Amino acid sequence: MDYPGNLFVVAAPSGAGKSSLVNALLQMDSHLVVSISHTTRQPRGQEQDGREYFFIEDEVFRDKITRGEFLEHALVHGNRYGTSRAEVEKRIAGGQDVVLEIDYQGALQIKQIFPNAMLIFILPPSWDELAQRLTRRGEDPPDVIATRLANARIEVAQAQYFDFVIINSLFETALFDLKAIVHSQRLKYAALRRSKPAVFAALNLS
Repeated sequence: MDYPGNLFVVAAPSGAGKSSLVNALLQMDSHLVVSISHTTRQPRGQEQDGREYFFIEDEVFRDKITRGEFLEHALVHGNRYGTSRAEVEKRIAGGQDVVLEIDYQGALQIKQIFPNAMLIFILPPSWDELAQRLTRRGEDPPDVIATRLANARIEVAQAQYFDFVIINSLFETALFDLKAIVHSQRLKYAALRRSKPAVFAALNLS
């Protein structure tokens, strides 16, 4: 189904700056909303339930899978993450542009369901920089950081399957690139036809 709203999916390895970029974009773009995912992991730092994620128990998560409530779900770093199908469909059907911050596995699943979704992958400038960012974050012990770096090599290899790739070397430049992608998608003929059907009808455009 062609929904009037656009769907943007942003993926990246841990420490690449995905959340910081998306949060900055949301502050700049009032027409963009984020869909909050469910996860079985524990909150980190200042994270709050219902703001960064919906934090739920593994049993509850599995029940939601059984009931088909997730648009996509994946096991990442030993924890489960899932996107609410009802919330995303309600928002884009209402004409809102939605951004999802999810793992590459979920991003590729969503592309199969919503071919019009724009997949955006955030790359770190180097492996050394990624390791430094994870260490500076101060949220994980060395063994967890090592696991994240090992998984990052698998994740980065999936960037070739995304529509756009941003190298987050300088935050301001990466944010400009992300904003440009969102704006460009909105100006595509098919996207405008979905979001502005009355204008296209008045101009006899199909």
